[in-house]
Amino acid sequence: MTDAPLVDPGFDTEDDDFDEMVEAPDADLPEHRFMDRELSWLAFNNRVLELAEDPTLPLLERANFLAIFASNLDEFFMVRVAGLKRRIVTGLAVPSNIGTAPAKVLSNISDLAHELQARHAEVWNEEVKPALSEAGIDFARWDELDDGEREYLYDYFQTQVFPVLMPLAVDPAHPFPYISGLSLNLAIRIRNARTGREEFARLKVPPMLPRLVPVPAKDDAPDSIRFIALEDLIAENLADLFPGMEILDHHAFRLTRNEDVTIEEDESENLIQALEAELLRRRFGPPIRLEITEDMDDVTLDLLIRELDISEQEVYRLPSPLDLRSLFGLSRIDRPELKYTPHLPVTPLAFQAADADSKHARGDIFRAIRKGDVLVHHPYESFATSVQAFLEQAARDPHVLAIKQTLYRTSGDSPIVQALIDAAESGKQVLALVEVKARFDEANNIEWARKLEKAGVHVVYGLVGLKTHCKLALVIREEKGVLRHYTHVGTGNYNPKTSRIYEDLGLFTCSPEVGRDVTRLFNELSGYAIEKKFKRLLVAPLHLRKGLLRLIDRERRHAAAGKPAHVRIKVNSMVDEQIIDALYRASLAGVQVDVWVRGICSLRVDLPGVSDNIRVRSVLGRYLEHARIFAFANDGDPEVYIGSADMMHRNLDRRVEALVRVTSPEHIKELQSFFDLGMDDASATWHLGAEGVWTRHHRDDKGRPLADVQDRTMAAIQRRRRPRAAR
Repeated sequence: MTDAPLVDPGFDTEDDDFDEMVEAPDADLPEHRFMDRELSWLAFNNRVLELAEDPTLPLLERANFLAIFASNLDEFFMVRVAGLKRRIVTGLAVPSNIGTAPAKVLSNISDLAHELQARHAEVWNEEVKPALSEAGIDFARWDELDDGEREYLYDYFQTQVFPVLMPLAVDPAHPFPYISGLSLNLAIRIRNARTGREEFARLKVPPMLPRLVPVPAKDDAPDSIRFIALEDLIAENLADLFPGMEILDHHAFRLTRNEDVTIEEDESENLIQALEAELLRRRFGPPIRLEITEDMDDVTLDLLIRELDISEQEVYRLPSPLDLRSLFGLSRIDRPELKYTPHLPVTPLAFQAADADSKHARGDIFRAIRKGDVLVHHPYESFATSVQAFLEQAARDPHVLAIKQTLYRTSGDSPIVQALIDAAESGKQVLALVEVKARFDEANNIEWARKLEKAGVHVVYGLVGLKTHCKLALVIREEKGVLRHYTHVGTGNYNPKTSRIYEDLGLFTCSPEVGRDVTRLFNELSGYAIEKKFKRLLVAPLHLRKGLLRLIDRERRHAAAGKPAHVRIKVNSMVDEQIIDALYRASLAGVQVDVWVRGICSLRVDLPGVSDNIRVRSVLGRYLEHARIFAFANDGDPEVYIGSADMMHRNLDRRVEALVRVTSPEHIKELQSFFDLGMDDASATWHLGAEGVWTRHHRDDKGRPLADVQDRTMAAIQRRRRPRAAR
């Protein structure tokens, strides 16, 4: 690792007047102008829940949204709530956009989270589960099974489940056991038949076994699909685990722990060793949420509260089953009529073979890029036949001398990783900048980073104190004695699996300017270079924020002069106070400000005279909106960037991020049209309103469905025709 500073003076960094404008107190703006980020995140997950509640969506997709909601909420507690509690306990400063006392924020979070989890359980039990049952996908209780089905399941229990169960007693000789985070457990009260003494035992539901256990189909309904929950199967056979004991009661519970990783980096310390040690400590993070079934008795609950050292406010009493992440497993059911219509990504036009009729045939990637920049839009356009093909072709091309790439989240069996290994083994220079601190992927990243090193890839881990989040791939190719740079700058990870469900953009270019910019950035990340100038990149942490503030302020000045002015930003999160204040100032000057945000938004639209010209929309659907776009009207000469950065402190201050300027008029028009669709009142979106309330707009005044942004984008790309082969 290196601690060389990052510098991004794509703009003049010596402009003292601009610095004073940015840092000056905003006396012209109201004090309470930021929405609480934690409550805004819960509002985002509420939008996910609204999709699960939508009866017009396919049933298995509704179940999938319930699973997404559960997974999202787990991470929210493990990271956001845990971080807030840590700040309160340690006395650390609380971010200014929280707006109220931290203890009050925690109380508000608890109230809203209780409400959301109760609604989440109700949607499953009262709506989706019964509807699935009517469609032939049933979730049975033990008392609903006949003797033959119970015999089958008992045999499964004895052969597949019983051997891996580990009941743990709690008594003077056996202290209360460690409860791992997110594990599903049974709290069991038993009576010793010999002594009459009541005892307590904890039994962990094995996470390596299928949570939904198939039940044989009935003879009169051979096509039906039935499941029983694994914890129910175990509970009905507890006598086998406690012979000679009377089973008094049993209840499911689940604990969430603080699992955020905090690395205190030291130049003299091996980062991998420090991270591995921190991952071990994470397993023992303090409890922050206890989920219990609604029928749990007070004796058992009091014991859990006491032994886990958790407050009553942190207890969530819910209908069974707990942990609806198990519904992800339903996606494997082959019932296409209960799912979204399948979509097969097409090969981008520029990369289609000129002499092939198929939309999916591959052409020469390098030749296509030499003809002009190529903009790709995933998952509508194929990751496999664009990004993956780019790296695979580079790995086997004898004219390619070097490949450099950043890797934030991928997988060890990824064809991307394999392409880098193949390139290194064929004698090419290969550099992989691996971000091993990517949250919840740390262990996996360490594993495949070592795999790359063994293959001869030069693996580096970036800069001390910063995460490398930018999405860059650079190929150096010798052509007629001259070295040419082929570059990909993306908004999403180099991960073939998530590329099928994450909406992202990527720009391929052999522009010498971009090539030099990215080469210099890689030199800075892997060595000791201190770069002074970038031409088409904006780079964090030092000057990306400043660059965007300049672009926003330029629109403000254009509006003040009566010139066309428009700011459009598409991000996952809008939190940074300086960026938000700049948007408020632009709005005050008459600039139309459009923000398309997926998740957290601290920007308000209910400040009279301040936010009158600001619109905020959100799109959720079958794909996870993930692309970041920054577009500025610039008095008729639009300036547009795409890249990896969200408008958050961590992205702008504690990460290496990169935005690239899109220069092709055709690509600019395409991105503007895409933004038009997302902000159109005729599109199905959520609108941010007063007090941070999001309202879903998905039907017109006559009850007809509004246009689905993702379906419309998919259809438009599918309709594109391959250009004729050159004569």
